[in-house]
Amino acid sequence: MKAFLIHILLLLAVVFMPSTANAGEMVQGGKVSVGVMLPLHDVNGDGKRMVEYYRGVLMACDSLRLMGISVDVHAWNVPEEADITKTLKEKDAEKCNLIIGPLYSKQVKPLADFAKKHGIKVLIPFSINTPEVATNDHLFQVYQSPEEYNELVISRFLDRFKGHHVIFVDCNDSTSRKGIFTFGLRRKLETMGREYSITNVKSSEEYFTKAFSRTLPNVVVLNTGRSPELNLAFAKLDNMMVNYPTLKVKMFGYTEWMMYTKYNIDNYYKYEVHIPAAYFYNALSSRTARFQQKYRWNFHADMIQALPRFAITGFDQAFYFIRGMFLYGSNFVGAPGTVGYTPTQTPLSFERVGAGGGYKNKSILFVHYLPGHKVETIHF
Repeated sequence: MKAFLIHILLLLAVVFMPSTANAGEMVQGGKVSVGVMLPLHDVNGDGKRMVEYYRGVLMACDSLRLMGISVDVHAWNVPEEADITKTLKEKDAEKCNLIIGPLYSKQVKPLADFAKKHGIKVLIPFSINTPEVATNDHLFQVYQSPEEYNELVISRFLDRFKGHHVIFVDCNDSTSRKGIFTFGLRRKLETMGREYSITNVKSSEEYFTKAFSRTLPNVVVLNTGRSPELNLAFAKLDNMMVNYPTLKVKMFGYTEWMMYTKYNIDNYYKYEVHIPAAYFYNALSSRTARFQQKYRWNFHADMIQALPRFAITGFDQAFYFIRGMFLYGSNFVGAPGTVGYTPTQTPLSFERVGAGGGYKNKSILFVHYLPGHKVETIHF
């Protein structure tokens, strides 16, 4: 990490770093001591993204300070090649009530053992390969494996689209990895005794139209997340709707579709597209605009053009956990409805993993585009 960048980060953090004598367990309403153990450098993309994430954490601390919540922040640069056990020997590490990190899965176990020994909660912001969560009740994992996320989306899909006829459209994409979702959803529908149809984007209009219900609203599911196939599907639906204008048709997509919004927004509205996601960066939101403006003021730069926006992710996660720990002390477990915070981008709602295990975020959302050029986020 370059000396200049270290200097800047320390200057930003010092506002929130009065000395503290409390370690590990904290009481309700007490000062929250936070440690950040991430690759805070500008050597590669990981470092640059985590610097932005850390800036979001600092902005959350600033907002919490205005609410009367006192926060200490201690930050350590922990790159991929680092031995995190050396960082854990730093004098301020065991004084933390909450540690945010690490980025890399191989660093989780040493940190998890350290946290359990000293009664420290650990927020794992990105890593999904963390088996330690199953046995360590001090760990909180935000993002889930593709398999776990897929199960959540299927469950929410079935709740959202009760009374709908589901049509699976084969888009002939040999590179697609969406079978985990489509096959899983088909199995669930079969178990529930719900009928569904299968058709192909290259089918004749007559055969394609036969897959749609005339009496129930339809929801179309493609077996690919790619843009070219999505465009073909929209064209196919447009042609069908010319001859069958009374059909009720919605579409269910994938997180990648957020990248295509600029080019397909009218079709998203027309077919009430639902996009499942663990986050939603709403560029049209006044709240997002205010955050971006404050970020520019504080750091004289724009956020990295990425999904999700890392600074907003850091803000949401830090605000949720620090406020939660202030309100409930060491009894905070991240349960839904306990913090009273509406996320700007990333919803959080934790559930325990078995007896004696840690906690995983089970919150997802559907971004729903409605006729009339409106967008709503449906939180689960």
